[in-house]
Amino acid sequence: MIRICVTRQSLIKLLSTELSTGLRTAPGAQWIRDDLMPLFEKERSSPAELEARLRVHRLPEVGPKRFSRLMEAFGSASSALSAPASAWRALGLPGTCAEARRDPLVRDGASAALAWLERPGQHLLMWDDPCYPALLAQIADPPPLIFIAGDPSILERPQLGMVGSRRASRPGLDTAKAFARSLAGAGFVITSGLARGIDGAAHQGALDVGGLTIGVLGTGLEKLYPQQHRALAAQMAAQGGAVISEFPLDAGPQPSNFPRRNRIISGLSLGVLVVEASVASGSLITARLAAEQGREVYAIPGSIHHPGAKGCHQLIRDGATLVETVDHILEGLQHWKRIAPGADSSNTEPAPCDHPLLALLHAAPHTSEGLSVSSGWPLPKVLAGLTELELDGRISCEAGRWFASAP
Repeated sequence: MIRICVTRQSLIKLLSTELSTGLRTAPGAQWIRDDLMPLFEKERSSPAELEARLRVHRLPEVGPKRFSRLMEAFGSASSALSAPASAWRALGLPGTCAEARRDPLVRDGASAALAWLERPGQHLLMWDDPCYPALLAQIADPPPLIFIAGDPSILERPQLGMVGSRRASRPGLDTAKAFARSLAGAGFVITSGLARGIDGAAHQGALDVGGLTIGVLGTGLEKLYPQQHRALAAQMAAQGGAVISEFPLDAGPQPSNFPRRNRIISGLSLGVLVVEASVASGSLITARLAAEQGREVYAIPGSIHHPGAKGCHQLIRDGATLVETVDHILEGLQHWKRIAPGADSSNTEPAPCDHPLLALLHAAPHTSEGLSVSSGWPLPKVLAGLTELELDGRISCEAGRWFASAP
């Protein structure tokens, strides 16, 4: 669809004295008003067209590719809805699509979505918006509509996808949280699926350090699944992140929707990190999609005896980058790394020995079990602490024993 930017002169004719209430310049374009964003288009600026798109979006068996086909054939959703059923059949669409156009449930659902958009912090992004995320637009089937609870601008920020098992081990959860903390601290938005297990740990890790994180749902935003993550989702949006979905607001947790949303996690991201996954995990679908989309794929290895590591090992055999520390990711994405203004690495002083485990390791090398005995901490807590210290480059492991790094 051709975008039509409205010039300053024509805006003056259209808006008269209202221009003084918030003009700004679009990158490389004309003057436009903030409260009239996104850019004016031939038909998209009308409320009727927005309502029509929401109706088409709710039709059965109309996914991204068929939505695009309809828009290309008819020029607008309004024209598509008024076209004869024979024209829809000529495009190869099943009869159920055209028949459902008059369904009151479709019309009511679109009206409910319009009402939802009136509330603060709730947005709709369409694929012909100039602010549609550029990376996502590159994939084979970008979602035509994205419902957003939170800040829509975050979708354009550099992102790292993090995925893994819903039934992750405690060390796996601790590793996911530690990596998310470090990556968020390096300036990346952490993007995941808000599922149980690794997803939830990744989101929480980013929040723990004041970072930003995006949750991509396999349901509608008003049917968030799992329910136990409602508070987490609210915290993500409140802290400057977002929860998003391509599905209608009232779409429930259909099994087929979760693999489908994985392409959005990878499509938004510069790369995808698989933390812990079996060979049957849906995380491997995300990794495959990332590779097909030209994104980086990273995998954390684990014990050969742990079923949850076998999926990561398979990815590594297939060419994924083996990751042991966060630096293995940052090295490949160096140009995105956030550098503090005025930072001078030559004057950086070593971090103080302020961690109980680090103090023990400065005294003598220990095994994980030995640290548990010496510190009085349970082993899972020790493993979590060791992971954070290793990611910070403050300790290393050799032959099963942990050593404090030289200052």
